Amino acid sequence: MFELGLYEVADGVWAYLQPDGSWGYSNAGLIAGTGTSLLVDTLFDLRLTRAMLDAMQGITHGSPIETVVNTHANGDHCYGNQLVRDARIVASDAAAGEMDDVPPPLLHAFKQLDIGEDGNAFVSDAFGPFRFDDIESVPPTDTFSGSMTVDVGGRSVTLEEVGPAHTQGDVIAWLDDIVFTGDILFHGSTPIMWAGPIGNWIAACRRIRELEPSVVVPGHGPLADVEGVARFERYLEWIERETIARHDVGMSALDAAWDIELGEYADWGDWERTIVNVDSIYAGLDPTHERLNAVKAFREMGRYRAHR
Repeated sequence: MFELGLYEVADGVWAYLQPDGSWGYSNAGLIAGTGTSLLVDTLFDLRLTRAMLDAMQGITHGSPIETVVNTHANGDHCYGNQLVRDARIVASDAAAGEMDDVPPPLLHAFKQLDIGEDGNAFVSDAFGPFRFDDIESVPPTDTFSGSMTVDVGGRSVTLEEVGPAHTQGDVIAWLDDIVFTGDILFHGSTPIMWAGPIGNWIAACRRIRELEPSVVVPGHGPLADVEGVARFERYLEWIERETIARHDVGMSALDAAWDIELGEYADWGDWERTIVNVDSIYAGLDPTHERLNAVKAFREMGRYRAHR
């Protein structure tokens, strides 16, 4: 278990953690230099983002946030941008291009859709706690491909593109022996692979381990270390093997997802994401495979969650 709040993980470096790390409850980070700070990610709605910024006020009063990094395009990492809109906002080119795909009004409308009894209950559980109708989309002001270095009051922070994996434009941010992973790491919960391919995600985990961090701040869940990243990498390798075995005997993606026994990963929670992960792996194996659209994906995840 972990508690809501701001945690100093190194001198002048903080993680902001949101339990329980499930749908929408993401983490963020703050790096303070001389007279300025860099914020890693905003949160899913304005209420959550305001609470985070208030918790950081003791630091940012003297070192205001002048740079924001959005690690990827999912709303729980960028919907709060309007509250830091005077800052320089940085994302990868691919992430910036993806942000228009699901703007806040669309997610607000999605909450109102009738997608079936199990799907409705699931959407209510996943997104009901959050408000999207008062959010203004504020896109990045600066984008990059590959990597870039940001000076934060005399401290060098490296931004490194590792996607497509979880999404099209995933970025990690690191300095010294601290890594902010965005959603390349879900710590203690089942990830969801909106983009893939899974090989890129496995490579991203290996890159994080190469950096030999002492502290890893995941996109969701409690603080981690290198072994936490390695265990997550083993999950990705496992779900890939299990999926390929079922694909090779002609199972449909949905049947394969239901057939896989979660074993040692059953305690991670958010098991319904297996539906999307298997579907994504099938798409990597077969270019003609038709991916589930958002409505079908949430309907099937709701059914899995209710009846698994």
